Amino acid sequence: MIDVIFEDAELHMASSVEHTREELVTIRTGRANPNMFNAVVAEFYGQPTPVPQMASITAPEPRMIIVKPYDPSTIGAIETAIRNSDLGVNPTSDGHILRVTIPQLTEERRKDMVKLARSKGEDGKIAIRNIRRKGMDQLKKLQKDGDAGEDEVKAAEGEMDKLTATYVSQVDAVVAAKEKELMEV
Repeated sequence: MIDVIFEDAELHMASSVEHTREELVTIRTGRANPNMFNAVVAEFYGQPTPVPQMASITAPEPRMIIVKPYDPSTIGAIETAIRNSDLGVNPTSDGHILRVTIPQLTEERRKDMVKLARSKGEDGKIAIRNIRRKGMDQLKKLQKDGDAGEDEVKAAEGEMDKLTATYVSQVDAVVAAKEKELMEV
């Protein structure tokens, strides 16, 4: 039973790290990255739809992104969604495709982005600690119900702490890499 608790906790912790990684990808750096549009949502036949589902997004140059809608009639909605997003970019349309020039980040904007990255990293660590707490509660319940001995539970709690530290350090590494990427000029 203890093994099941560990497998469940490890699976959820790994998905928390992956979610944090995906959240950090959407933060704009000074370079063109098609993934920065993953969180941008446009109206598509009355439904909010992520832009990557409505268009192909490529980065042919380090500071340029091309957005080519699958349905040309949606170009206006996509343009508005990108313009109104918190990415700080202004797309230009030629009627068929959108060109998005990625401006150089100012020092102040870089620092804001680093704060945002740290915030998303902290959210990931909180999720991991919540998973740890849930696992610890399950272990204590096992002991209370008599399904596991005190020594087994103590050893399992120590292992749970090690597991938590491993995944928290992975989140820290992902955030540190994003900070480095944000601060390079």
